[in-house]
Amino acid sequence: NERAGRPPCRRAARHHQRGTRMQKITVLCVGKLKEAFYEQAVKEYEKRLSRCCKLELLELPEQRLGDEPSEAEIRQALKKEAALVEQKLPKGGALIAMCIEGQEMSSVALSQKMQQLAARGASQLTFLIGSSFGLDEDLKKKADLRLSMSPMTFPHHLARVMLLEQIYRA
Repeated sequence: NERAGRPPCRRAARHHQRGTRMQKITVLCVGKLKEAFYEQAVKEYEKRLSRCCKLELLELPEQRLGDEPSEAEIRQALKKEAALVEQKLPKGGALIAMCIEGQEMSSVALSQKMQQLAARGASQLTFLIGSSFGLDEDLKKKADLRLSMSPMTFPHHLARVMLLEQIYRA
């Protein structure tokens, strides 16, 4: 792909034309996009990724909390969100939880990890992006990989666009 002087997805597109099975990737997000510029970016990546994988984007509602929620209120909200996530998690495959304490990887390392998971039989990859308060600890424990974009803080809506870019590069 890029290192070989080709744009991402070209090889995958050729395999698709030959009838080779494409990997299914689900991006499961807690919270809905509200800003048009994020929605436009997501739509552009959906179009690009349609040539290289079967992409599914799922949005689940974020629990509403007051301006200064207590730790207990946050934990309770994360548990409720986790219950909704559990209902929507695809069966089988690999789960990758996006969380700040996760492992940082280069784009190349993420691509290699995705290939390793596919080689182990994971025809389905699910990336999980939590709400603005993150993910429930039990969900993180179920993940095959905890992945961090950066030690910096980003809005989780922007993280969705950044993740789609990394999947596209992979």
